[in-house]
Amino acid sequence: MTPDAGVKVTQPYELLEQLLAEERQLREGRRIKMALLTARLTVLKTLESFDFRFQPSLDRHRILALASLAFIERREVVHFLGPPGTGKSHLALALGLEAVRAGKSVYFTPLADLVGALAKAEREGQLRERIRFYTCNALLIIDEIGYLPLAPRSANLFFQLVNARYERGALILTSNRGFGEWAEIFGDPVVAAALLDRLLHHAIVIAIEGASYRLREHAALVPEPLRSVTRPVREPPREPRRRGRPPKSAPPAETPE
Repeated sequence: MTPDAGVKVTQPYELLEQLLAEERQLREGRRIKMALLTARLTVLKTLESFDFRFQPSLDRHRILALASLAFIERREVVHFLGPPGTGKSHLALALGLEAVRAGKSVYFTPLADLVGALAKAEREGQLRERIRFYTCNALLIIDEIGYLPLAPRSANLFFQLVNARYERGALILTSNRGFGEWAEIFGDPVVAAALLDRLLHHAIVIAIEGASYRLREHAALVPEPLRSVTRPVREPPREPRRRGRPPKSAPPAETPE
């Protein structure tokens, strides 16, 4: 029987190609779903859904350039600094999603959960293994630095992790506090200096100056004293980027000096 004119006949090889494409799509979808669960990226945020118009202080092109993920290949540290509600976590999660889509290993954790897990591992004699777990991913995202102060031992455990990842893997950090306040966060200016020595060596610092997106419809209800708490975090002046490891006089891993 001759097919009617104008009716497209699907050839066997075209049908096979279509079926293979659908199978690849299903497999890729399952891979991404599993990778997101492993990365603890259970809240999906995208760069497309970020409202750049609400945060005009942000350079859209600079943020989108990070989506190329070259900073992961260079094992750099991306800092998002800004008051609460300005989109720091959204951008960190969105870049994590881009990394997962690109096949990179990612892990997301708030700082409080991170130091809690490290302290538990230390009590159980498994600190080395836990630090190795946090250093095995291509990208580690640490959220909410500065919201709660750390006890001295917790700050030291965090330093050990940062020292272990230094120049070995990329980081994204979000904080509502400027670097000048890190001594207060970590309870010791020596520990803070040791952390910043490593975290600012190969760093991209993005400061967000703006109002809270969450409170955009109710900002007038926030008392004035509380508004002053959400002051902008200024980006530090850029310095020539150093290469190589720090001098031998740098603090040891166990106890920063």
